[in-house]
Amino acid sequence: MRQSAIILFTAAVMSSCMPSCSCNGNQADENKSVQPIKVSSLADLEHDSVSLYDDGSELAPDRGVPIRLNHLSGRLAEVFNDSNHVHWAEASRIGIEPLGDTRSHWQLRRPLVKVTSCADFYVEPLTFSRPYMIPEGAAMLHEIGRRFRDTLQARGGGDYRIKVTSVLRTPDGVRRLRRHNRNAVDSSVHQLGTTVDISYVRFIQDSPMMPRGSGDLKNVLAEVLYAMRQEGKCWVKYEIKQPCFHITVRGNNPPR
Repeated sequence: MRQSAIILFTAAVMSSCMPSCSCNGNQADENKSVQPIKVSSLADLEHDSVSLYDDGSELAPDRGVPIRLNHLSGRLAEVFNDSNHVHWAEASRIGIEPLGDTRSHWQLRRPLVKVTSCADFYVEPLTFSRPYMIPEGAAMLHEIGRRFRDTLQARGGGDYRIKVTSVLRTPDGVRRLRRHNRNAVDSSVHQLGTTVDISYVRFIQDSPMMPRGSGDLKNVLAEVLYAMRQEGKCWVKYEIKQPCFHITVRGNNPPR
């Protein structure tokens, strides 16, 4: 195939919970559609964008001002226990084909959007994955971040963002990851552009005012994910060996 590059088109903003993925904290700018991203080789996925939102403390304090919590019934590992089969079934329906090294893989069946640190979330420097998702996945990530921050403000304040630890993986990235993490599987749903990992032990503290404990922040995040899961927006797996919520966006499905 002679085509040397593909253009990855992003989706237009459909609602307030599907913002532009090049967010800069300005509400007016978030209502603009994202410009197409040109990618000429897999090597282009190796570089993350420099963001104005990369500042902030990487860890939330172990203790802080207590926050009102709506505790979920049951252990989080039991509440969020959607299997890899469930994640893969949805991802294979709405996601991309796994990115390989052959030129044929450049004919993506779905557009991809680059996700970078912004007012809604922080993307840590990625080693085994690349910061790309299908538009629905990027919109889901923004919604999680905004709900998390809005919940904190509604309960008395606290300037924190969620921390993204893994996004799109290539088959080669999965192989390299398995050398370091035996918990990783060959059939990683991260290869389909639908899935993201969000840490539940590390958060970004943008201001020392109104410090919150990491345990309370974890539970606020769990509340947000539980509500979105009940609304049919995502599948969630509570990971233990790698402390994160493993989240796959759902397509146009009714609430469970």
